[in-house]
Amino acid sequence: QVQLVESGGGLVQAGGSLRLSCAASGRTFNNYAMGWFRQAPGKEREFVATITWSGGAALYADSVKGRFTISRNNPKNTVYLQMNSLTPEDTAVYFCAARDTYGLVSRGFEIWGQGTQVTVSA
Repeated sequence: QVQLVESGGGLVQAGGSLRLSCAASGRTFNNYAMGWFRQAPGKEREFVATITWSGGAALYADSVKGRFTISRNNPKNTVYLQMNSLTPEDTAVYFCAARDTYGLVSRGFEIWGQGTQVTVSA
């Protein structure tokens, strides 16, 4: 079983950047597709980005495509979300998630972190 802990959230001005990290515990990190999701106040949680177990393929929500980049370092059991050109609409709690699959998936994630707050000021 994998456990996830996010970090790197904070307050940033519009146009700025942040890098989120998600540290995974457990020896089977390589078996998992990893994803990032977010939930803004009063809204449902939404998909942001996902990456395959090898890091060879990634998928992004249209709202973040070209601004966000997901990556992973399997020896360090860590997945990252580099967020550039942030806007106030990106303000949300960001969650890391894992799914035991070798495919490229945007749903069905089984394991979730506790979330990290990202706030973008205008």
